[in-house]
Amino acid sequence: MKTQIVCLLVCMAQAVETQAQRPWEQYLNEVMTQEDMASASWEQTYELLCELEQHPLDINSVTREQLEELPFLSAQQIEGIVEYLWRYGRMESLGELQMIRSLDYVQRRLLTYFIYIGGEKPEPLPRLKDVARYGKGELMAYGRVPFYERRGDREGYLGPKYRHWLRYQFAYGDQVKLGMVGSQDAGEPFFANKNKMGYDYYSLYLQLRNLGRIESLVVGNYRVSMGMGLVMNNSFALGKMMLLQNLGRPTYTLRAHSSRTDGSLLGAGATVDMGKDLKLTAFASYKPTDATLNKDATVATILTTGYHRTTAEMAKKHNLHVLKTGGCLRYAPGGFHLGLNGLYTHLDRPLHPNTNTLYRQHYPQGSDFVNMSLDYGYASPRLAVNGETAIDKQGHLATINTASIRLSDVVSMMALQRFYSYRYSSLDAQSYSDGGSVRNESGIYLGLSWKPSLALQLSAYTDYAYFAWARYQVSQSSYTWDNLVQGTWQKQNWTVSGRYRFRLRQKDGEDKKHLETHPDHRARLAVGYTREQGLGGRLQVDGGWTEGEWGGMVSGTVAYIHRWLRLNAGLGYFRTDSYDSRVYLYESSPLYTYSSMQFYGEGLRYWLMLRAQVLKNLMLTVKTGSTKYYDRHTIGSSYQQVDGSSLTDLDLQLRWVM
Repeated sequence: MKTQIVCLLVCMAQAVETQAQRPWEQYLNEVMTQEDMASASWEQTYELLCELEQHPLDINSVTREQLEELPFLSAQQIEGIVEYLWRYGRMESLGELQMIRSLDYVQRRLLTYFIYIGGEKPEPLPRLKDVARYGKGELMAYGRVPFYERRGDREGYLGPKYRHWLRYQFAYGDQVKLGMVGSQDAGEPFFANKNKMGYDYYSLYLQLRNLGRIESLVVGNYRVSMGMGLVMNNSFALGKMMLLQNLGRPTYTLRAHSSRTDGSLLGAGATVDMGKDLKLTAFASYKPTDATLNKDATVATILTTGYHRTTAEMAKKHNLHVLKTGGCLRYAPGGFHLGLNGLYTHLDRPLHPNTNTLYRQHYPQGSDFVNMSLDYGYASPRLAVNGETAIDKQGHLATINTASIRLSDVVSMMALQRFYSYRYSSLDAQSYSDGGSVRNESGIYLGLSWKPSLALQLSAYTDYAYFAWARYQVSQSSYTWDNLVQGTWQKQNWTVSGRYRFRLRQKDGEDKKHLETHPDHRARLAVGYTREQGLGGRLQVDGGWTEGEWGGMVSGTVAYIHRWLRLNAGLGYFRTDSYDSRVYLYESSPLYTYSSMQFYGEGLRYWLMLRAQVLKNLMLTVKTGSTKYYDRHTIGSSYQQVDGSSLTDLDLQLRWVM
């Protein structure tokens, strides 16, 4: 017990020491595409990695399901870790990761920030006095101060213009996690209107792990991922480059929801080890949800933005109550697995979207939804085959299947096939797709990863998607074809990377009778120099050509790290012909704060961030950023309109470890 407690304290100390570095952010930037950066689901992935970094996993007591929470690991790599622990027993140092051949340098380095070497196996039921004595609390407060005024701040918004949130979490290793999150968007009322309890959004949660046969027990807000997401996945995203990294594996996670983004369940769930390679996950949830109502009080649209800034937005708050219950029965002997997944959803108001538009004709409708699926697969250190086939209440089909193989220690290939009927209905499905939903799509994805030397890694994919039914701005069957090639050279402290992406999309022509094919070219070249202490930096050039219009951005960042102090600064110049040729920029930000920005027109973006460990248990982060436009005198529209040509914000964050 003493060894376990010492390792727990060492783990907490390591989290404080390494929190200023966050090297996985560079990895995240490398695997994100333009669509990923604009997706809200990537914010969940970012916050999950922040959470796992601050509260890493004990590699000697970790479960397969916990390893599946790390989105950069493939099924072969997870199988390799599990097999190593089974064959050789506990790890004594992280250096032993080099003995697992399926892990390359990138994965080994990333893993060191999310795992630690624990002591003896934790007790099935930790003593309350040990939890109270050796558990660690973390209190974090964040606020954003805008130095400009939107139109809605003068007329329309119900609250002040400041965005802020508060987060408290108590953790005892990875066995006990208890927390609360309160969040407020700019313009939302605070202790007023419908927010009489203060914040506009709250998340309360308790998670217990490794309690004998109970692998995970959650109460409050939580997220669930089953199989490959055809029935339910409200956990992390599956972008095209990320898919090539984890080689299309399934996930089975039940975890507390500790982020500020909504979309979680509210209730209770548990994963139980029933013995003989059989595990059962069951959950139930009843939660209010935002919705736009029709005149007959039915639901026109289920909303996920979470904004309650105006009278109209506040009127849509919690108009709908949703009951969800389901689970997964999984049988996994050795490298094989077979899972039965089910979800029942009941809405207390029937869903009746406007189906007059052709592409909306087969949108989900009704009050009750049932989805069932069978997921299956086999994984070894060399080969992985995975798939899931699902049906909805009316018997409409969705299926996704992947095969990946490590031809050698330097070459991996994968193929993915999916077919999602345009009539398939699921309110919680989130899986791989080009169109953004598990509906009206079939296609083939082929990916290749090749590491010809220790310093060089090459990746490429091609993805063809066919849409049998009409889509937004497309009134008939259509297709897209997406291709990307990327190379990364890394030696000592230097990293050089480049990528080129070519994409074809079909849209309606002006006469709405024929389709036009629109090409999109994107490229990036980046050079970076990083050090654990001292001066580092990165220079990046992004460019694109879309339908005869050009866009580009040159950006650079510098970082200086000295013991308890970290300084970051960035500067970028952008110029695009229109919104269609817009560019994206990912920035370092305070903990648990995802920052991906899009720009079009002409202007400058510059920012400065200071992070200091001012006391042993107190960290202060200050960031100021400004965007200056040269081609306009107003920014935004409607309530978001700013009468000026620049935007400047100040971010403040305090983190206190108790």
